[in-house]
Amino acid sequence: MRESIPKIGVYVCHCGTNISGKVDVEAVSEYASGLPHVVVAKNFKFMCSNPGQDLVIDDIKAKGLNRVVVASCSPRMHEKTFRKACQTAGINPYYFQMACIREHDSWVTEDPAAATQKAKDLVRGAVARVAHHQKLTSRVVDINPNVLVIGGGIAGIQAALDIADGGKKVYLVERDPSIGGNMSKFDKTFPTLDCAACISTPKLVAVGQHENIEMMTYSEVADVSGFVGNFTVKVRKKPRYVDAEKCTGCGVCTEKCPAKVLSEFDHDLTYRKAIYTPFPQSVPNTRVIDTEHCLFFKKGRCRACEKFCEADAIDFDQKEEIVEINVGSIIIATGFETFDPTPLTQYGFGRYPEVYSSIQFERINNATGPTSGEIVTKDGKKPKAVAIIHCVGSRDENHMKYCSRVCCMYSMKFAHLVREKTGAEVYEFYIDIRSPGKGYEEFYNRLQEEGTHFIRGKVSQITDMVDSPKDEGRLTVVAEDTLARKVRRIPVDMVVLSVGLKPSSGIEDIARMVGISVDTDGWINELHPKLGPLATPSDGIFVAGCCQGPKDIPDSVAQGQGAAGEALSLISRGKLEIEAAVSTIDPERCMGCRQCEEVCVYGAISYHPALNVCEVNEAICKGCGNCTATCPNKAIELKHFNNDELMAEVEGLMFGPADFHHSPDEQAA
Repeated sequence: MRESIPKIGVYVCHCGTNISGKVDVEAVSEYASGLPHVVVAKNFKFMCSNPGQDLVIDDIKAKGLNRVVVASCSPRMHEKTFRKACQTAGINPYYFQMACIREHDSWVTEDPAAATQKAKDLVRGAVARVAHHQKLTSRVVDINPNVLVIGGGIAGIQAALDIADGGKKVYLVERDPSIGGNMSKFDKTFPTLDCAACISTPKLVAVGQHENIEMMTYSEVADVSGFVGNFTVKVRKKPRYVDAEKCTGCGVCTEKCPAKVLSEFDHDLTYRKAIYTPFPQSVPNTRVIDTEHCLFFKKGRCRACEKFCEADAIDFDQKEEIVEINVGSIIIATGFETFDPTPLTQYGFGRYPEVYSSIQFERINNATGPTSGEIVTKDGKKPKAVAIIHCVGSRDENHMKYCSRVCCMYSMKFAHLVREKTGAEVYEFYIDIRSPGKGYEEFYNRLQEEGTHFIRGKVSQITDMVDSPKDEGRLTVVAEDTLARKVRRIPVDMVVLSVGLKPSSGIEDIARMVGISVDTDGWINELHPKLGPLATPSDGIFVAGCCQGPKDIPDSVAQGQGAAGEALSLISRGKLEIEAAVSTIDPERCMGCRQCEEVCVYGAISYHPALNVCEVNEAICKGCGNCTATCPNKAIELKHFNNDELMAEVEGLMFGPADFHHSPDEQAA
């Protein structure tokens, strides 16, 4: 049944002073009251508040409104809020239109008079458009209770454990042979100096033993299709060439293997065998064969591991397989990689053996590392002086413009460990010290009391040219000291480069699969930096840890727990309402050119060869409009953004009230 002639209510928000500080909201609401079909026009300090919503609800009931316009902030912020208010009052939620007079007007317009006029124009356009809105109905779908977690670092582990403890099935996919991520490489954690292995290993074991967690290590996500509540994921499981059911983790195969290769886990500081586990506490504790360096795969001979394996676990016939799983939500926790300082040639990384990256120094400090935790130079002696250089790669216009957040703190952790283990003098070269976390500033003060030398200034060069014969064989750090206002040349035995964090390789592929974007630095874009830090624009896809931006262990764990809560909240509903503003294809006009299928980033359009037409899966469609704009035959219409609605808004923006076209309902009347 058609609605009668539109009866529109217009509500202008002050947004505190965000809008009213620049826009004359009283003048805008008074202007709106004279527009066609507007029954009531009001302004209120905070329309998104409960009193503001009640104002809309009460007017709908008392004045018989059947259309609502709210002029306030971006629809991204509160469109759902006001749609729900309309639905509560008894009218279709899609009979609502939002005019953005904050982001598009008050925040970007300097002249108050111009801002007020622009607000009037935007309201006029919204009023013209809302008269053409059609009644839409959302679909309800069932939600699959399973969850996929991509990434087995500390954030992914925490998320998986929390969801599994909530009684839900979790698939934990990790591309390395073991879970644990970067934290498994650390010796101590700041500022408490806890043993990293002592606090992380129990979590690794808990994941491996949890009945609700299916670990898929040495695996990668190959494809994601479907929609919120009903995702179909293809996982590529790489062959280990070791039967996980039979392997006992005894390590005899590793001992007998004659092939050695630089260890990526130790960042090329030592060697591992061609059959190996990354570290002693690996979960699962199942060996994997590196086919690039295995003599059998390279030359067809050896098979020493097979010969000495009493459990008969070696299986050279294993093949890669694709496993398909169904989940209701996905958590991305792909972590970070460290910046490679090789391009910064002034620091001598790769040229001088005593210049280490921070992640290499983590391995040197670790009891399972190449020196069993001893800090020694290449000739086996304890260093007498160590330089630690901050912001290598970070806060650099030529590399990573952002602050990596953790570098100052782990640099100070290194300073403490160096002094504790060697008694050496430590020089920290910094731009600014950033220690904003709980107990972080206290840790900074502790380092000063311990005698660490903090020098504010950038290092220009590290050279093996020394100023005194007694320093022969040492390195010289040449740096500006901005506090002392001079250039300093300090002889040291070892240099640690505090490199920044960057997104993990392959994150763009993951983002593309699930229909989300990354920012200019490569980190995943969250839904909203304040109100939706764990959600993404794709419903059912959440983020945790460093895939969203650099952060420390406590923040990564907190985000893992938060993402788990988001996923549990979603799947606990059982059913989900799907957005009704989606595309539809008229089969009578579709000529099967498939251009819409090519531009659909969500995979919502499929081709029906028997009918030679394309079809839209409304549950997957996000209403982006790419297909509508692309279709050469105008066979696709985007609900809630059809031509009548858009043209009415454009005409409302461009012309005065007298030029408004009549609404379809008014024409029918």
